[in-house]
Amino acid sequence: MSETPPENPDFDSMTRDIAEVPAVEVIVTVAVNLMSAAAVKLGLTEEGNKYKDLDEARKLVTALAGLLDASATEISSFHAAPLRDGLKSLQLAFREASLVPDEPGQGPGEKYTGPIYG
Repeated sequence: MSETPPENPDFDSMTRDIAEVPAVEVIVTVAVNLMSAAAVKLGLTEEGNKYKDLDEARKLVTALAGLLDASATEISSFHAAPLRDGLKSLQLAFREASLVPDEPGQGPGEKYTGPIYG
């Protein structure tokens, strides 16, 4: 019995597809993926604490804050405002979930956003 080799991805097609996507859309998509992953690691999804991991959440929230800080002048406020709101919500959720909350200005991403109080 011979096995059929798995299909190789068509990298030329994939490259053409990504070339057609505007940079703002790529940035927003990455930001939403970081937000979603952070929400899971903060235990904010239907699974609750099953995947909760504050160390991982800290990394994701910090990466999101860095991305938004670096891209603020590249994406319009139409795109940036809801992403910043989501980031702040995640930062507040992190502070609430922490047994020993960070000092204001020391929480995840706060070196990019400034202190979050909550």
